[in-house]
Amino acid sequence: MKKTTILWADDEIELLKPHILFLEAKGYEVIAVNSGTDAVEKCNDPNIDIVFLDEQMPGITGLEALAQIKRINPNVPVIMITKSEAEDIMEAAIGSQISDYLIKPVNPNQILLSIKKNLDQKNIITQQTTQNYQAEFSQLGMKISSADTWQDWIAVHKELTHWETKLSQSKDRAMNSVFVMQKNDADVQFAKFIKRNYIDWLDRNNDDKPILSPNVFKEKVFPNIKKGKQTLLLVIDNLRYDHWCNLRPLLSEYYNIQDDAQYYSILPTCTQYARNSLFAGLMPLDIEKIYPELWRNDDDEDELKNQYEEELLAAQLKRLGYTDKFFFEKITSINPGRRVTDKLQAIQQHQFSVIVYNFVDTLSHARTEMDMIKELAADEAAYRSLTYSWFTHSTLFELLQELSQKNIDIIITTDHGSVRVQNPIKVLADKTVTSNLRYKQGKALSYNPKEVFEIKKPHTAHLPMVNLSSTYIFATNQDFFAYPNNFNYYAKYYRDSFQHGGVSLDEIIIPCVHLQPKK
Repeated sequence: MKKTTILWADDEIELLKPHILFLEAKGYEVIAVNSGTDAVEKCNDPNIDIVFLDEQMPGITGLEALAQIKRINPNVPVIMITKSEAEDIMEAAIGSQISDYLIKPVNPNQILLSIKKNLDQKNIITQQTTQNYQAEFSQLGMKISSADTWQDWIAVHKELTHWETKLSQSKDRAMNSVFVMQKNDADVQFAKFIKRNYIDWLDRNNDDKPILSPNVFKEKVFPNIKKGKQTLLLVIDNLRYDHWCNLRPLLSEYYNIQDDAQYYSILPTCTQYARNSLFAGLMPLDIEKIYPELWRNDDDEDELKNQYEEELLAAQLKRLGYTDKFFFEKITSINPGRRVTDKLQAIQQHQFSVIVYNFVDTLSHARTEMDMIKELAADEAAYRSLTYSWFTHSTLFELLQELSQKNIDIIITTDHGSVRVQNPIKVLADKTVTSNLRYKQGKALSYNPKEVFEIKKPHTAHLPMVNLSSTYIFATNQDFFAYPNNFNYYAKYYRDSFQHGGVSLDEIIIPCVHLQPKK
């Protein structure tokens, strides 16, 4: 196995002999030079793993050597060592992409720590993460098996998300597999919990229930408007909680997070039902009854099902006693997104504004249909990474950065999440049934009741009926529906795709966060 090779440049290198012997005793190979010129020359050696560079040397300085080294090998970690604590020197070194900064005199353990931090960090993190998860595994398993309230499941989901993101950054594939099995078990138990409790939550007299889609605006958004605070509601379609956790550090630079909450999406966990319910402040059956001209059923074309969100929101605001004009913008494709920052002035001129962004949902659908996107978002970690990459380069992030300079609160939420499906289950239906893979609504459905969450009386779940014999069935865990005709083809085509509409932790428990500018 190749030894780690350290290049150490210092004009007093002979005085550092004890440090060099210490490192060699630890198994490192040290190449010692006494000038910046020699350091630059030695960096042409591809075996150099890390460089320690004295800032003050005769001839070319450490900073000058640093610039040349980075041109030769931009990826090699460089540790600057200096006697000076002057701020301008530190800033110049950091601006030149140093990996660490040490002040003389340094001791051997400082050097060793810097090496481990820069070269062995991933291995150390993997080892520590694995040990920590192993220590928590049994306790997390007990939390899953004993979860019996909606608060318990929010706590479990947060903990699972924490470990999922941590383990995805490690190299321990075996431990990742263990986690996947534990999360799958959690989804099985969560589905049983939803079957036992969901209908009861819809009873208006039941106080022991989570915030559901129809209550999000009244509970989380309107109180801020009522206080007279300028507010932007940002609805990012299909934003899972793990996606939000990935984006949170980016926004923490500009905003204080006042409330990092989660709520429960209604069923079906899809845009047509959940987002209309969010904006209307009503369950789908009530929307159909009160505003029949604003509701579209499953048999309508997709683009018609959510075309009245602004009108539904206006009606909800009116019921809450707010009659001022508000700004509403829906971004359904990439090109209009480029004009989002143009809306900054409009947002500033209104006390309340709404932007709906459909990119993450579009990405989810594109992943199913396009092999290239499927390759880029092969699993949950890659899906998070792709969402993160989009957001960092999006005009939406630009807009949020600009708004952080204004006295405008941001509330970020979504309508539902998604789950990566694995297991096809058969369902028989006529041509009028909905095409969604995670829920079906229609008449004469044939299925195994043990494999689904069924609602035979849609009115009990406040869901519309297209006909008198309508039934709703929901896939749970990582299941998805497939018809017996060409079953193997569709099973293969949709397996590993991200879908929504059914019952899983990632579809139902979703973020609703309140940000205040740091300015």
